[in-house]
Amino acid sequence: MRLNCKTCRRLGMSVCGREKCAYKRKPYPPGVHGKAFRRGLSEFGAQLRDKQRVKFLYGLRERQFRNYVLRAISQRSVPTGEAVVASLEMRLDNITYRLGFAQTRAAARQIVNHGHVIVNGKKVTIPSHRLKVGDEIEIRSLSRQRALFVDLGATLKKYAPPAWLELDKTNFKGKVVSLPQAEDFIKSYNLSSIVEYYSR
Repeated sequence: MRLNCKTCRRLGMSVCGREKCAYKRKPYPPGVHGKAFRRGLSEFGAQLRDKQRVKFLYGLRERQFRNYVLRAISQRSVPTGEAVVASLEMRLDNITYRLGFAQTRAAARQIVNHGHVIVNGKKVTIPSHRLKVGDEIEIRSLSRQRALFVDLGATLKKYAPPAWLELDKTNFKGKVVSLPQAEDFIKSYNLSSIVEYYSR
């Protein structure tokens, strides 16, 4: 799913992942009345905006995202918010991005699609493939010679992955050491609002 920065400006946050996102220069809605736009959102509008923010952030289509949330609602083993976070964060494309192997989730999705990523010793080309604690991923040895990964070593030297991931910067390898913590995500996004949106 390709995004332009008008989407970021409309949603009130950068979801495209680009370093030079237009929202950072113009933090107001697009259009001639963007700066003057002051109308408040209804409860439904706020729920819709929260849903759109997270959906676009992870580059998912509506059906995919709805299925993740409905599956989280239907299960009873963990709180719904934590289940939503786990479903999104444990995707292969997201973990590839979180390990610093790609600058954006969209780029990570392309890297996976093109067969550059190995999971537990086997090539996986499905971005939505869900990883488990203990799974190991790495950039394929033949792929490391490509121009796409030439500067990756220098980039990883300055990069610190999330605490639930382990990164071998020299060998371009990573490991899932625990489930992602939902606290930071819940502070940034109103997951209860998203759950309410799909529970109507």
